[in-house]
Amino acid sequence: MSEQARRPGPRPGGPRHPGGHPGQMMPVQKAKDFKGSLKRLVGYLRPRRGTLIVIFLTAILSTVFSIASPKILGKAITKLLEGVLAMAKGTPGAGIDFTYITQILLILIGLYLFSAAFSYIQQYLMAGVAQKVVYDMREQINAKLSRLPLKYFDSRTHGEILSRATNDVDNISTTLQQSLTQLITSIVTLVGVIVMMLSISPWMTLILIVTLPLSFIVIKAVASRSQKHFMAQQASLGQLNGHVEEMYTGHKIVKAFGRERESVEDFNKINEKLYSSGWKAQFISGIIMPMMMFIGNIGYVLVCVVGGIFVTHGRITIGDVQAFIQYARQFTQPIMQTANIANIIQSTIASAERVFELLDEEEEVPEAADAAVLNNPKGAVQFEHVRFGYKEDAMLIEDMNIDVKPGQTIAIVGPTGAGKTTLINLLMRFYELNGGAITIDGVNITHLKRGNLRSIFGMVLQDTWLFNGTIMENIAYGRAGATNEEVIEAAKAAHADHFIRTLPDGYDTVLNEEASNISQGQKQLLTIARAILADPSILILDEATSSVDTRTEVYIQRAMNDLMKGRTSFVIAHRLSTIRDADLILVMNQGSVIEKGNHEELLAKGGFYADLYNSQFTGGSIQEVV
Repeated sequence: MSEQARRPGPRPGGPRHPGGHPGQMMPVQKAKDFKGSLKRLVGYLRPRRGTLIVIFLTAILSTVFSIASPKILGKAITKLLEGVLAMAKGTPGAGIDFTYITQILLILIGLYLFSAAFSYIQQYLMAGVAQKVVYDMREQINAKLSRLPLKYFDSRTHGEILSRATNDVDNISTTLQQSLTQLITSIVTLVGVIVMMLSISPWMTLILIVTLPLSFIVIKAVASRSQKHFMAQQASLGQLNGHVEEMYTGHKIVKAFGRERESVEDFNKINEKLYSSGWKAQFISGIIMPMMMFIGNIGYVLVCVVGGIFVTHGRITIGDVQAFIQYARQFTQPIMQTANIANIIQSTIASAERVFELLDEEEEVPEAADAAVLNNPKGAVQFEHVRFGYKEDAMLIEDMNIDVKPGQTIAIVGPTGAGKTTLINLLMRFYELNGGAITIDGVNITHLKRGNLRSIFGMVLQDTWLFNGTIMENIAYGRAGATNEEVIEAAKAAHADHFIRTLPDGYDTVLNEEASNISQGQKQLLTIARAILADPSILILDEATSSVDTRTEVYIQRAMNDLMKGRTSFVIAHRLSTIRDADLILVMNQGSVIEKGNHEELLAKGGFYADLYNSQFTGGSIQEVV
């Protein structure tokens, strides 16, 4: 798998800033059907509604306790000031009531402890709910991917599919775990603060609320100007990531052609653009907080002046003014958080929609209810009037008829795009036929269980696939439950045992992600050993020797000849010298079998195959191949 395929793209909606101001958010990706996707996402929460009710109640209690604190603290300040003023006037017996103030402080400590305890319970329960939801979602995605037809993966990049399965699910998880509880807390805080401010002074509350429209105007004006720069920043970041990835994966080619200077120049140009757009975006969005603080301070000054006038007229106490000022500070924070969370939720619903699109994709044709199982397949294969096209209006194969006897070696040759690999895809039922039938031992492959059908085949492809693990594990992948001794025997049969034992750790040598710590020929020998271990009835060999040296090719060819003995084999070949001993050679062009026979028969015909064969040994070329 390529690096690009392994590394998911940037998270939809850009970086998240929970609790920050809206101006610092990257442009969010919006859902096409917000209501429908939201309703479906809520469906995942419905089985846990009991826990969610507890979470909601704990969020309310935690917030209520913290909201009540400034009002209670105001009583202590009022009592403290009354004592100080009485002492200043020389009132007999005047003093500070430390007992009352201590009681207030103890009550406050208790409230803060209760608030923290309920907040902990809320976060603990919400983490469990969020992780269980994404656990279910990941299980559904994994099961869905196993049921999707090959055409789904052929029509999309690996990065796109991985992004839905990882980034989008992670986005949903983060929102459920953090933003949902934060949204509840912000709304309860906002309502609670307004109620407490109104209980102290409706006039002072009105003064504070009047400053809100001005705040929203500032946020909208600044955010609209920063948006285009954030978008440019994301675009430049994508270009930079793509350039770095290309240069890293192809660094040998870059050095071989002496293009280091051009590569650095391209990087600098993109980096300059990223710096410019990033600086402007951050600077413009960074203006929001100073301006919000300025507007907030105007309201703060007005509240202090009016509060002072009300205290002098005896309408409210000094402790209430102090409490109101605290509430005024708390008032703007939940508003900003709610606006910020609204953006995050937009991005999250867009992520959920992308996941649901994957879950709603058309699956493989279901297996027959009474699907058969071939326990001892002999390897007889028939193509009967097969029709197939990747698109309904463009048939690639019109009327294919092939009859393969058990143990025969069938070579498939022809120019690029002739349909050779398509033939194998149909045989393995990676794609469904448009017409006709393919049978194995007389049983239509559509009547077989897919797992049983594919277990009949062993594949050695031109592009080797080895995973990050030991050589022992890679060979053992061919058959579940294989013993170490069986793996070693398979390696010996594939002529791979000698080179494996020359490695520092032998069979315990760990292959890296690209298996680049062994040669291409050695990779092929390992895949052949894997196929030998699987002991299949039918072999598929796709030009396994095309990218190795002559000496290694001899080893691989010898291993493949041993592997093919007594088995039906389909060999896709470009080097015609390797298939001269095939029982039947199918010559394909534009999806049709235009010639068939053994090597001598086809040469005697003097047709397409003869031209193709002679061109490889005389250095000539033919128009049909080109």
